[in-house]
Amino acid sequence: MNTGLRITAFAAALAATFGTAYGVGKGVDPVVADRAPASHDAHGTGASPAPGKEDGHQSPESVPAGGLQISENGYTLDLATPRVTAGKRTELRFTVRDAGGRAVTAYQREHGKELHLILASRDLATYRHLHPARAADGTWSTPVDLPRAGGYRVFADFTPAERAAGNLTLGADLAASGPFEPADLPAPDSTARTDGYQVELSGSLRPGRASELKLKVSRDGEPVTDLQPYLGAYGHLVALRSGDLAYLHVHPNGEPGDGATKPGPEISFTTTAPSAGTYRLFLDFQHEGEVRTAAFTVRAGTAPTAQDPAPAATEEHGDGHGH
Repeated sequence: MNTGLRITAFAAALAATFGTAYGVGKGVDPVVADRAPASHDAHGTGASPAPGKEDGHQSPESVPAGGLQISENGYTLDLATPRVTAGKRTELRFTVRDAGGRAVTAYQREHGKELHLILASRDLATYRHLHPARAADGTWSTPVDLPRAGGYRVFADFTPAERAAGNLTLGADLAASGPFEPADLPAPDSTARTDGYQVELSGSLRPGRASELKLKVSRDGEPVTDLQPYLGAYGHLVALRSGDLAYLHVHPNGEPGDGATKPGPEISFTTTAPSAGTYRLFLDFQHEGEVRTAAFTVRAGTAPTAQDPAPAATEEHGDGHGH
């Protein structure tokens, strides 16, 4: 797994205005709601590997924003439920197929799961991190109840048991029928509030270069120092690029039990933006038995040129996490 960052990207079939609001999700099905409320299993221990050597993967600076497709490296995401009705609970079903069209039934487990499913609306007003169940024939399924009509993107993040295939994230479009009105993208803000918690974001997202993002969790003005591991980490961060839903999945620097990483209040991530532009960040964290989601809008600046000085080395925090 890429311990600092794994970037995969997906094509958008429809042009849309992107937007969301701060919200909260429960259990393993966090949702970022339409309106603001009132107020990811291979882990090592010890120091971080040298850049470019994490588990045999490239360093964050060298990972391109590639993909943008429903098929990659001989694997295809076959979405059997391309349409649902907004506000109605529906069983979402899909299969991952190999180059011969056969359903894949053997996966490596990552953060305790064989496959992680990210679902986001085209305007980014709804976000969910799901863990579907797999039948013996390779069919995956999970119940969904989408609150708003419009276009959605489904991302399947997995590693086939055939290790040579490596980790893949495939994307497919999903439509929810019903009256539709796109939401506006919230302005960039370093603070998100969700279910009585406040999350402060520091650091910047930089195109083409690794940089550190720190998220500090507090509640009622007091720092939260007893975050609970969720899928083997104190936090999971997903970033989606406005305009085409390019997908970045990053994990924290350090892990529970490594002797160096504290259970809050700060969660640190190292990430590289594939380009300049506006991104929406979704942080999942667990406290007192519930998973919550905090969302931010951030802007990445101009991509570096050949004349730019080399970036300074980033601080090491122990092994990162792949998902």
